Amino acid sequence: MTASPTCPACGTEASGSFCSSCGARLGPAKCGRCQADLSPQARFCHRCGTPAAGGAIGPARERSAWVFAAAMCVVLVGAIGYKVTGEASAPVAPDMANPGAGGIGSSAGPAPDISQLTPRERFDRLFNRVMTAAERGDTLEVERFIPMAIGAYQQLDAVDIDARYHAAVLRLEIGDFPGAQALADTILTESPGHLFGYIIRGSAAESRNDAAGRAQAARDFLGHYDAEMAANRVEYQEHRQMVDEFKQRAESR
Repeated sequence: MTASPTCPACGTEASGSFCSSCGARLGPAKCGRCQADLSPQARFCHRCGTPAAGGAIGPARERSAWVFAAAMCVVLVGAIGYKVTGEASAPVAPDMANPGAGGIGSSAGPAPDISQLTPRERFDRLFNRVMTAAERGDTLEVERFIPMAIGAYQQLDAVDIDARYHAAVLRLEIGDFPGAQALADTILTESPGHLFGYIIRGSAAESRNDAAGRAQAARDFLGHYDAEMAANRVEYQEHRQMVDEFKQRAESR
C-alpha cells in the first residue's frame, strides 16, 4: 500500500495540487516567466529571479514592502530635516552685550550693565551710549537705545537742568521737536536766561529749517551769555565745548 503524500510545509497528509490545510503547492511548479521547474516551496525562480506564483511573497506583498520602505524613508528624511532646520532657526535670547547694528565691523562694544545703577546713573549711561553711536553714524544703535534712555529719564525721582538738557538732545535726535521745545521751555521757566534753553530752541529751529526761530534763539543766547557764564554754573563747565560751538554759530548769524 502506497503511503499518502504529506505537505512539505505543514506535514499533514495531502493530495491534489495544493495542501487542504495550509494551501501550499504540492506538486512541481513552473516559473511564470521562463517556465523553469520550481520546487514546491520555491519563493523565487532559481533561473530568472521572478517571484513564484504560489510562493510566500506575491506581487501584492512585494508592493506593500516597497511602500512601507518608502514611507520609512520619508519619515527619516523628515526627522533629519526637522532637526537641522530646528537647530538653525532656534530662537536666540537677546544679548544686550552685542554691539549695535551699525553694519559690519561696528565697534559699538557691549551694552552698559545698568542693572545695579541708580536711576540717574542708568540715564547718564544710556545717554552716553546714544551719543557715542550718533557720533559714529550708527543710526540703528541710536534707534535701539533712545527709547531705553528716554524711559530711564522718565523714571528719575529728581530732575535737574542738566538731565532736562540731555533728554531734549535725545528728543532732537529722533526728530521730536515739540518734545525738545517743551523741555527748553521748562528749563527757562525754572532758570530764566539759562543758555541750555536757547541752545535747544536754536537746534530745533535749525533742524526744522526755521530761520526766524534760529535767529531769535541766537539773539537770546548772546543776550544772556555774559551773565550766565559769570554765574559759573557746573553744567556750563561740563558742556563747555557745546556752549562755545553754539556761541560761534550764533555770532556768525
